[in-house]
Amino acid sequence: MKKSLLLTLLILFTGIPSLSAGDRLRLGADRMFEEPYLSWIRNKRVGLITNQTGTTSDLVSLVELLRTRSDLELTALFGPEHGIAGAVQAGEKIASGPSVFSLYGETRSPTQEMLQDVDLLIYDIQDVGVRFYTYISTMFGSMQAASRKGIPFIVLDRPNPITGVTVSGPVLEPGRESFVGIHTLPIRYGMTVGELARLLRSETSLEVDLRVVPLEGWSRAEWYDATSLEWIAPSPNMPTLTTAILYPGFCLIEGTNLSEGRGTTRPFELIGAPWLDSNRLAQRLNALHLPGVRFREQVFTPTFSKFVGEACQGVQVHVTDRTQFEPVRALLHLVREVRRLHPDQFEFRASSWDRLAGNSWIREMLTRDAAVEEIENRWKADLEKFEARRSPFLIY
Repeated sequence: MKKSLLLTLLILFTGIPSLSAGDRLRLGADRMFEEPYLSWIRNKRVGLITNQTGTTSDLVSLVELLRTRSDLELTALFGPEHGIAGAVQAGEKIASGPSVFSLYGETRSPTQEMLQDVDLLIYDIQDVGVRFYTYISTMFGSMQAASRKGIPFIVLDRPNPITGVTVSGPVLEPGRESFVGIHTLPIRYGMTVGELARLLRSETSLEVDLRVVPLEGWSRAEWYDATSLEWIAPSPNMPTLTTAILYPGFCLIEGTNLSEGRGTTRPFELIGAPWLDSNRLAQRLNALHLPGVRFREQVFTPTFSKFVGEACQGVQVHVTDRTQFEPVRALLHLVREVRRLHPDQFEFRASSWDRLAGNSWIREMLTRDAAVEEIENRWKADLEKFEARRSPFLIY
């Protein structure tokens, strides 16, 4: 009775259930050294694609675990954008070294030379569940490299931190594939990386020996902070789960002349520019009564990226109910209102916006002041088709 009362009080005051040892989520990295998975890598030369998020649920580095084993050999390490340590800012080149290779820059997938001492590739990186976050592009490029060499590709699965339930946003148009849009996915695709790898292999007819070490104890409706896992920032500008919740919509600010808050401690939460009328913008956005979000006037000064050292008049985006919040919709309303307030100052960076959006028609519709509902209706049918496409590949 006392234990039940304590559990009830904990849920009431924290909103998160307590976790017993038996309730702890087990990552692919936790299960890799159990059968049958251990047999996949025993007596093999292993190449590992990872970064600072590649740990067990007890925060033990998978690199160190592999290095200390006598029944296999870790022969190559591969890092995605931001590097193996995750310390390099977006877009910056990363140097390679002996047996440690960068998959960002001129070479975005392992070459045959890099794989000469590799019998199989393991992928273990925490994703954020958003199409233009480049780690899934690195995964797909590495799957293709494994296919070319004829070696297995093993995905150590991890949770989708913004749940594996919701899909939203426009589906990338065929022919617009890029490193920030590897396949015809919606912005928020609602899959784990293991599930996504299965979809990519099938829909691209890729002949690769794909193997997934699945999660144990994860429900696809769970947010990351409902699990037993500690948050490790997947990249320098993804410091919190809140950042990941906002990212599907507010990353599109990169395709405008507004600051998306890079160079502050609140990237993608702070949006602004020196010329912005932040008070009127916040009032207009709050008058829309968008579900799960409020906008508050906030001045900020970026230390790098857009408007370095300049005071930006802006808004902070506060997610008040993440289950109701729709980040792409909120972003479209924000851009629409900024254009109305500042028609002479606001600009799209068309190539960047279109590459992230996966089409040009959203920008074109915003330019003619189309209603957000009209824009959303245009992608609705493709989104429904994607939900049917993804269904056969779901594991959980």
